[in-house]
Amino acid sequence: MKKLTKEQQEEIRALQEMPDEEIDYSDIPPVTDWSKAVVGRFYRPVKETVTIRLDADVLDWLKKGGKGYQTRVNRILRAVMEQQRKKAA
Repeated sequence: MKKLTKEQQEEIRALQEMPDEEIDYSDIPPVTDWSKAVVGRFYRPVKETVTIRLDADVLDWLKKGGKGYQTRVNRILRAVMEQQRKKAA
């Protein structure tokens, strides 16, 4: 993400201090079609650093997928977690 300029920061600060009813939204068209909206697209869960011990063959398999094996571990665990949650509901 690019750093904001001082002017942009000042404008944001001024908008934060302004009551909502004083902000001019006239140049923003109303959204009437939400059919292509993606839920959670910009959501970034909080990450924690942990140490885990994995079987060597499991780790080799994960690393064979190339860069990002930790992300793959997280994705696999999340899928299992969501499955378990659905079963429990």
